[in-house]
Amino acid sequence: MSTPNTDPRPRPDPLTALLDQLRLTGTLYCQTDMAAPWGIALPAFEGLTLIAIVLDGACQLQLEGESSVLLKAGDLALIPNGARHDLFSDPEADRVPLDKLDVTPLSQRYETLTLDGPGPRARITYGVVRFDQVLGAQLMAHLPKLIVSRSAQDEDSWITSTLAIIARESEQLSPGGEAVITRLTDVLVIQLVRSWLATETRAQTGWLAALRDPHLGRALTALHDQPQRDWTLEALAREAGLSRSVFAARFTEQLGQSAISYLTQWRLHLAHRVLSDTRAPMIEIAETAGYGSEAAFSRAFKRQFGHAPGAVRRDADPA
Repeated sequence: MSTPNTDPRPRPDPLTALLDQLRLTGTLYCQTDMAAPWGIALPAFEGLTLIAIVLDGACQLQLEGESSVLLKAGDLALIPNGARHDLFSDPEADRVPLDKLDVTPLSQRYETLTLDGPGPRARITYGVVRFDQVLGAQLMAHLPKLIVSRSAQDEDSWITSTLAIIARESEQLSPGGEAVITRLTDVLVIQLVRSWLATETRAQTGWLAALRDPHLGRALTALHDQPQRDWTLEALAREAGLSRSVFAARFTEQLGQSAISYLTQWRLHLAHRVLSDTRAPMIEIAETAGYGSEAAFSRAFKRQFGHAPGAVRRDADPA
C-alpha cells in the first residue's frame, strides 16, 4: 500500500523547479582596475553567460549593433548568450581586443587586469560562466541579449550587501577571497535571471510560458527528465492530462513546433553536450539520442547545428 502524500506545500511549477536547480560552472573570473581612457573589445563566447559587476566608478557596455548602456557603481549587466560586446570608459577610447591585454592569472579560474591612465578609475568584476545542465542553457537561449539590474542602488537591497563583500574581497585578495568572489558572483547571475523572469512580460510567452502551463509544463518536465524514453504523442498527452488532439494543438501553438519535433531537438542538444564533455562512443550517443546508426544521427545533428558531430568533439579536444 502506498503512503498518501501529506505534505501540505504546493508543488512548484516546472520553471520554479528549474530555477531552484540551476548550477553554474565558473569558467573564468577577472577582477579589473582601470583608469580612463580605456576600452576592451570582447569576442563572442558561444554557449557561455557573461556578467559584469561595477564595483566602483562607471563604464559603458555596447553590444554589437546596439546603442551603448551606461553602468555605474552597483549596476550589474548580464549577457545570457555570450554576445560580442565592448566595455569602455568613453566613446572616444580605443577598443583593444581582449587577447591583446596583459592579464595576470592568479589561479586557473581567477585573474586580474590593471589599465593605467590619467582619468577616473573603474573597478569591475567580470565573469564568464556556464550552466552545467542543458536545461540551463536552454533557459539562457530564451533570455534577451542583455539584462541590466540597477536594484543594487537600493540601500536595503541584499545585492548591495553582496557587492560590498565582493568589493572588499577584490581589494584585499586575501586567502580564500577568490572562492568568495566566484561563488557570490554565481549567486548574482542566478538572481538576475530570476528577477527578469518575475518582472518581464516577455517571460510570459513561448517556452517560458509553456513551462508554467499546468498541463504543458508536466509534459515538458517528463520529456526533459526521461529523454531516452520511447515517447509518443499519446504518452506525452497522458503526462499533460489532456486528450491527444488538444495537447498536440496547444503544444504547437505555444512552442511553434510539434511535441515530437521538440523531443528530437532536445535529444540532439543533450548529445551535443555529451560530445563536448565526454569521450563516449559515437554509436552510444547516437542510440541515446534515438537513432539506430551513426549516419542517421550525423545527418540529423548537422541539420540542427550546421556541422557534423565530429566537429564538436574536435573543438572540445585540447590543442
